[in-house]
Amino acid sequence: MATTEVILRTKIHNLGAEADVVKVKSGFARNYLVPQGKAYEATEANKQHLEELAAARAKRETEELNQAEKVAAKIKKLKPVFTLETGATGKSFGSVTSMDIHKKLEESGIEIDRHSIKLDKPIKTSGSHEVDIKLHSDLSVFLRLEVQGTEEEA
Repeated sequence: MATTEVILRTKIHNLGAEADVVKVKSGFARNYLVPQGKAYEATEANKQHLEELAAARAKRETEELNQAEKVAAKIKKLKPVFTLETGATGKSFGSVTSMDIHKKLEESGIEIDRHSIKLDKPIKTSGSHEVDIKLHSDLSVFLRLEVQGTEEEA
């Protein structure tokens, strides 16, 4: 397979951030990255623009980290409460999923990507739980939440 070097103009998930010189398959560069304006060929003339892109990247990353730190401070103050219906035997009907946590955060005025909520499996037990939320590549925060059970009348 033929590969080519390109310089990324924007951050691309699982590939790199702006000012990164990456090797990709020629067809991917020719058919997608270059026409979409997401990258340009890594020629000697284009490599001279790397400093400008690196400066823009550093500025963007510091802004993202500052924003993530503000959101992390808000998340640490929260202690959301979820209610699950439980039967007489204590078995829960339903669970608390990452979507439920995301909706609760949105109700509190916190906007995050729902995929940043790292929940291995849905929560099906009552009690206190900690959920990891990855806000930035360098910043993670734990959200403490309470799950209460309500006994269903038969």
